[in-house]
Amino acid sequence: MNRRTLASSLCLSALALSLPAQNSDIPKSVFGYRDFSAQAKIDQQFLAVPDAKLAGEELKTLTAAPHIAGSKEDHDTGLYVAEKFKAAGLDTSIVTYKAWLNLPKEIHVTATDASGKTLMTGPTPEHVDGDPFDDDPRVVNAFNGSSPSGDVTAEVVYANYGRPEDFKKLDDLGISVKGKIVLTRYGGNFRGVKVYIAQERGAAGVIIYSDPADDGYFRGDKYPKGPYRPDTGVQRGAVQFLFKYPGDASTPGIASTPDLPESKRENPATAANMPQIPSTPISYHDAAPILEALTGPAVPHEWQGALPFTYHIGGGSVKVHMVLKQDYAYRDIWDVIGKIPGTEWPDEWVVAGNHRDAWVYGAVDPNSGTAAMLEAVHGIGALLKTGWKPKRTIVFGSWDAEEEGLIGSTEWAEDNATALTHAAVYFNTDVGVSGPNFDASAVPSLKDFVRQVTTEVPSPKGGNVYDQWKKSQSEGESRHHSANEHMGQGAHKEADVEIGDLGSGSDYTPFIQHLGVPSTDIGSGGPYGVYHSVFDNYNWFIKNADPTFVYEQQQARVFGIEVLHMADTDVLPYDYGNYGKEITEYLDAAKKKADDSKVSGLDFAPALAGAKRFTTAAEAVHKKQLSIPTDPAAFNAQLRQVESDLISPAGLPKRPWFKHTIYAPGEYTGYAAVVIPGVNEAIDAKDSARGAAQLTTLTEAINRAASTMEAAAK
Repeated sequence: MNRRTLASSLCLSALALSLPAQNSDIPKSVFGYRDFSAQAKIDQQFLAVPDAKLAGEELKTLTAAPHIAGSKEDHDTGLYVAEKFKAAGLDTSIVTYKAWLNLPKEIHVTATDASGKTLMTGPTPEHVDGDPFDDDPRVVNAFNGSSPSGDVTAEVVYANYGRPEDFKKLDDLGISVKGKIVLTRYGGNFRGVKVYIAQERGAAGVIIYSDPADDGYFRGDKYPKGPYRPDTGVQRGAVQFLFKYPGDASTPGIASTPDLPESKRENPATAANMPQIPSTPISYHDAAPILEALTGPAVPHEWQGALPFTYHIGGGSVKVHMVLKQDYAYRDIWDVIGKIPGTEWPDEWVVAGNHRDAWVYGAVDPNSGTAAMLEAVHGIGALLKTGWKPKRTIVFGSWDAEEEGLIGSTEWAEDNATALTHAAVYFNTDVGVSGPNFDASAVPSLKDFVRQVTTEVPSPKGGNVYDQWKKSQSEGESRHHSANEHMGQGAHKEADVEIGDLGSGSDYTPFIQHLGVPSTDIGSGGPYGVYHSVFDNYNWFIKNADPTFVYEQQQARVFGIEVLHMADTDVLPYDYGNYGKEITEYLDAAKKKADDSKVSGLDFAPALAGAKRFTTAAEAVHKKQLSIPTDPAAFNAQLRQVESDLISPAGLPKRPWFKHTIYAPGEYTGYAAVVIPGVNEAIDAKDSARGAAQLTTLTEAINRAASTMEAAAK
């Protein structure tokens, strides 16, 4: 035994002595491992390290100042995360990109009635008595990222949530939004989609407000008494057309490095993912006088919000003068990257990330996730100090400018696209903790992996996370908080705990939907009404989300065990049988939708045959995964190739950046996933020719994946 081995052995012994009693939830065997006993000990050592108190201190530091992307304070948080990474023993770098970003120079909204009487002048500053953070002079006025400047005076039309069906209802009522300012409330779809549809219909501008029915007093006590949005709370947000492509507007498909020549950049003013009409967010305090003064038809019952008067559609009764002066520039953003080289399969990266920038303080979104990630890194750093090393390379990413359009993660993924073709996985967290109810989304091949990981992690409520997750779903407590709109919606019903599909709105998007890296997203939710407002701060967090930071500790443990298992498993633990079943269900549902919609000329038989072939091949692969080849390297490469086979090089119609044939954000939903998107969106558009072409593309992808699995099973 050499000196280093002896030192490592002593450290392990000392660490083991400090551990709590053996966790009875640690399994004796886990899918993908030849012998789980050694990993079980590593898991126990890791689980003992993430610390609730330290997570609270990290959250307090990260949220001490507003830190919008590109600001000095944002850079300061990057330096803080980098120091934490370095202290844990990670090879750490700060990677700079240059992105097209706007900040508000001037935002004014004035409403007048038919007689010219002023109804409101805003926006009203966000404020509640008793909040220690809302009056910081560094708080940037509420605005929409990616909105153009504009000076517009126009009549107001109320359009409910601004969904396609809402605009269709306006058509049915004979009300045009052309040349009007559309007033729409948050919810139902991504805010950028609201602007997109209004722009398609010739609107002059859009105002988006938060109705108390959705996250205000109608839901419960408003902050500071409770967790819901107070009167002046404003949901900021980007209106970039994420469903076209995310990231820097001027560099779709390539990284926006600081030295990129101007000739390689597109004109961002006319880029496909940039809106052409101005939009801005306001509070329900400012929206109320406008809504109350609107005349015209009373709204359909389901359009009525919680303000204390009957809502009307408008059309002639109220005019709004909206002045937006945006300061656009190429601004530096900073990703923090920490690596641990793998010893056996260094090219098979295990990437785990969370964004760091916030519209204001971002206690829940995103820094509850950042604090959890830092404690996961803390735990892995403790293992490194014992001499442990991962078999696969681990990469932690602290992404910047996510709020403006997933920019930091997208640019890094595009910058490292070649290496990521071999990446085993991308693990995401964003809104890490807004309450006690665990939730997750994933590609189908990793849904059972996530379930298994949660059986090992103790829950603050008792038992393990998996048991509490199952209980909260049975009681209807998951998926109800606005912050997790970007967590996928469950299109596939399970007897087990339901795990959603990956849509968009968070940093897994470039990994799975552009590059085909299998991905998951985790969070722990609860009543959360201050999303993207000044009130998403440390004070709100300790009053409402996690006063003792025990859910931060839980999320650090889940995130870390995800990373450890994927880094050291002998055979990559993908469940392609589950994937095949879900693809078959998606095809059956699309066929029924086509029939119901009377969209003819679509032959689903070849795709369904391909899905059956895929599922059969997956069963054979699963048997080989259980047997675990002596030298699994080539087998693992084939397993990983399957997800890449589901990528279409041509991408989706009208939005080629999105290349995954099974999952994409919907063109008219933005956050929620559309499954087999090329086919389903063609059916929605009643475009038989496009549908037939997309069915062919999908069938080819499914058969490519099946061929890879058939070869792997030999």
